[in-house]
Amino acid sequence: MSDSETNLKLIGYWMSKKKLHKINWTEFRNTSRKYGYELKEVDLERPLETQGPFTVFLHKLTDIIALASQGDSKSQNVIDRVEQYIKNHPDLIVLDPLDNVRILLDRCRSYNIIIESNLAQYGVFTPKFVELQSSNSTDNLYKLKEADIGYPFLCKPSVAHGSTSAHKMSIIFHEKYISDCFKPPCVAQKFIPHNAILYKIFVVGDKFFIVERPSLKNFYACERETIFFNSHDISKAASQSTLSVLDPEDLQLQIVQPEMSVFKCIVATLRQALGMCLFGVDVIIENNTRKYYIIDINAYPGYDGYPDFFNDLMQHIHQLSNNGSQLPSEDIQCTSTINQ
Repeated sequence: MSDSETNLKLIGYWMSKKKLHKINWTEFRNTSRKYGYELKEVDLERPLETQGPFTVFLHKLTDIIALASQGDSKSQNVIDRVEQYIKNHPDLIVLDPLDNVRILLDRCRSYNIIIESNLAQYGVFTPKFVELQSSNSTDNLYKLKEADIGYPFLCKPSVAHGSTSAHKMSIIFHEKYISDCFKPPCVAQKFIPHNAILYKIFVVGDKFFIVERPSLKNFYACERETIFFNSHDISKAASQSTLSVLDPEDLQLQIVQPEMSVFKCIVATLRQALGMCLFGVDVIIENNTRKYYIIDINAYPGYDGYPDFFNDLMQHIHQLSNNGSQLPSEDIQCTSTINQ
């Protein structure tokens, strides 16, 4: 290693093997060195003190945090080691703080953040929801009625990460199929017709990029059987699911064109409320009311389709190392127009 390389600051990173395989490491390494940083994969089975010192800790620990919260002792030991290292190094830049990430592992907590924000004044909401904590159909019907959630509604696991079932969902159309709700705890969320269009906002510090993806077609109350699906299969860039094909009567509906100013408000508000730099927001627009609805928020998403992601990431890390604040600036920027 050359003298210039030995002076590079160290970014310790940990991600799942699946996420690691998707990264262009040559591009990432070259970009990080341009900003004065070297990359080093963290071995979570060993003390972090022997692997640093790190200037930055970049991670996707969501699944391990979720497993730890469910009582998995091995995962808890890993998180304890990481948190102890962070505590011992208060100047360490962590993307993102583990306590902040924990919020997004619980769908109800993340939805309540939206409700408690000022986004409603910009026409941005989250669909009505209720957490179901019982397998008793009578109890669940009562909770749905009490929360004013009609049919159809989406049923999702309450835990947004930590298992292969986190993205398995269902659409329940009638009360006689209420027993199709997932094993509790799960979230029942009112279905909003949105013409099968999903807007994924990818946030990197004070910059964001919007990708248009396919989504569920318009569904209405009826007595049809429950539909089970995996949300990843519906909203992939090249997805051709039949669940995204509009019915003939919906083809004439006018598509609502999104306003960039609203997306900017969403990013600025959630950056402040979450205290995070790397997250994704799934947004739909209701056909008739033109209201915006946030249906999910994800920690450190895949950033598929985000142009020059590594440069924006390193710019943000460089900014954090200079001013130390993870709070958003007043200059939230969209890096490009909506991309399909």
